[in-house]
Amino acid sequence: MTQFTIPGLTDKQGARLAELLQKQLSTYNDLHLTLKHIHWNVVGPNFIGVHEMIDPQVDAVRGYADAVAERIAALGASPQGTPGAIISDREWDDYSVGRDTVQAHLAALDVVYTGVIEDIRKSIEETEDLDPVTQDMLIGQAGNLEQFQWFVRAHLENSGGKLAHEGSNTEKTAANTAKSKS
Repeated sequence: MTQFTIPGLTDKQGARLAELLQKQLSTYNDLHLTLKHIHWNVVGPNFIGVHEMIDPQVDAVRGYADAVAERIAALGASPQGTPGAIISDREWDDYSVGRDTVQAHLAALDVVYTGVIEDIRKSIEETEDLDPVTQDMLIGQAGNLEQFQWFVRAHLENSGGKLAHEGSNTEKTAANTAKSKS
């Protein structure tokens, strides 16, 4: 329970922001682990380019987790960065692709980024009237995540602008569809 919060916010506002940010923290912790998993398990042509593209994304997402955790602490709450917190906060399935091709992992990662970006946009909308400082932080992070997704999609897009896994809603389906088209 929050005993204090940032000046200008009520305790209730601070608690709500901390709650929103806790989910974001768990999302980022899960995402950076997923990105590292992809980094270790991607194989095939274009391996090195994708392998090296993923590490800066891992570093950035770890930085977002740190910024979010520090904001939670500034709001007077206790950020939870444990594996248990990730599992408790999780509303998504665990990443489902093991050792696989560049196309398979990138198609699955595109689905992951879509979910992460949709969720952060909901938090941005909710913080609009609640706290512009928190909202600004989330907007900056969302912009970078959208750029990372663009990097991923550039590997999956054909000259006609279609994605190799178009219409896929799950990581596994996206991976299998992209593989079958490569």
